[in-house]
Amino acid sequence: MSFWDSIKPAKKAPVAVTVAVAPDQQSLLVTWDDGHIATLTGQRLRQSCPCAECVEEFTGKKVLDDSKIGPEMKLLEVSPVGNYAITFVFGDAHRTGIFNWSYLRQLG
Repeated sequence: MSFWDSIKPAKKAPVAVTVAVAPDQQSLLVTWDDGHIATLTGQRLRQSCPCAECVEEFTGKKVLDDSKIGPEMKLLEVSPVGNYAITFVFGDAHRTGIFNWSYLRQLG
């Protein structure tokens, strides 16, 4: 623990222990370090993409039309981004969103 942690302790960010795509590629199962287990659909993840293509960078206004993302949305690939996030390749070929552990936990 650093000196600064004793002054104002930082809240520990949640960390995923396991991340697995379902065999049908339509959902993601995440097990967290505190034992919480979440299942997130490909549709929900795609609709929640935080990238600049889906959300205006300066205003935070969502640009993506959720009605165009159906329940059949697949997760074709899942890749780590350092130790803090994961990224997906979705069935519509979208691949620019980075989902950090805190954001992913909020979704699930």
